[in-house]
Amino acid sequence: MASSLFILGGARSGKSRFAVAGLPARGRVTFIATAEPRDRDMAARIARHRAERPAAWTTLEAPLELTSELAAAATAADIVVVDCLTLWVSNLMLRGDGDEAILKDADALAALIAEPAAELRLVSNEVGFGVHPATSDGLRFRDVLGFVNQRVAAAASRVVLMVAGLPHLIKDTPPGGRTNAREIS
Repeated sequence: MASSLFILGGARSGKSRFAVAGLPARGRVTFIATAEPRDRDMAARIARHRAERPAAWTTLEAPLELTSELAAAATAADIVVVDCLTLWVSNLMLRGDGDEAILKDADALAALIAEPAAELRLVSNEVGFGVHPATSDGLRFRDVLGFVNQRVAAAASRVVLMVAGLPHLIKDTPPGGRTNAREIS
């Protein structure tokens, strides 16, 4: 059975680098990107990330329809990387989707992650550690992304928190086994 790895962390914590580390340059790898080039900085980041990926990998752009793209990609690839859920949620909110619709999409995504057809690696920002958002939109984004991250973390077999470029294992569920989560009761 394939596994799923959920990688969380703050901005520039090494999430994306960790997600692709050790993947084969010539394997059946699909990279699903959720970013849209809404400004010059994002366009430059997208171009840099594209240039860093091996040419043999398949790249799909899925800023909105992530769940259906992931389902299709997982049947054609051995490994699928999704970078990132943060921008996916942001794109859904900018499109005007309500919280319940976004969380319904997250539940469908979590169902795919719980029983993956290919090895999955998903990236998202941990936004709960930061400054309290000053606007109602910022509060809504932080809360919705937090709920999405909780659903994905519960479904994933492994969860890693990146801090200053260092991975910290939060959850590890062996195939067919119990969760080895680091929790305080």
